[in-house]
Amino acid sequence: MDSNLEHSKEVDIYRDTWVRFLGYANEVGEAFRALVPVGMVWASYGVATVYVTADAVDKGQKAATEHGEGPGKTARVAVAVVDTFVWQALASVAIPGFTINRVCAASLYMLGRTTRWPLPVRKWTTTAIGLSTIPFIIKPIDRSVDFLLDSSLRKVYGGGGSGKHDS
Repeated sequence: MDSNLEHSKEVDIYRDTWVRFLGYANEVGEAFRALVPVGMVWASYGVATVYVTADAVDKGQKAATEHGEGPGKTARVAVAVVDTFVWQALASVAIPGFTINRVCAASLYMLGRTTRWPLPVRKWTTTAIGLSTIPFIIKPIDRSVDFLLDSSLRKVYGGGGSGKHDS
């Protein structure tokens, strides 16, 4: 069997299984910000950061195995780790977290200005709006981060697009 076919069928637990959803923990945390203690929101960022770090380490280990003991191994491993970490940090944590935070803040503000709903109803509605926004922001953010990195850092270090969008 062709080794490229075998490699493409390999399951990446960080991109092809439920573990991938851990990268969205902070978006869920942001959606619930109006309802939960802020410590729970920060804990959701901790979960997402552990996911990002674990994926970067995994890609570094795979690069080390793939490149064996050949010349440039350290640089290739570093590129795999840095590219994955930067991509994931932007596309899975920073940009979507900020986006959901602002969507929820704007929703809560607008509901306060345009409705007479009680505060708990406005907060739950804000959370529902935040949660329902998550599926719509993922691909545009992923593509934007690809474009950003392809136009900047990847030109410098020759990264190959290690973000979760490759799955």
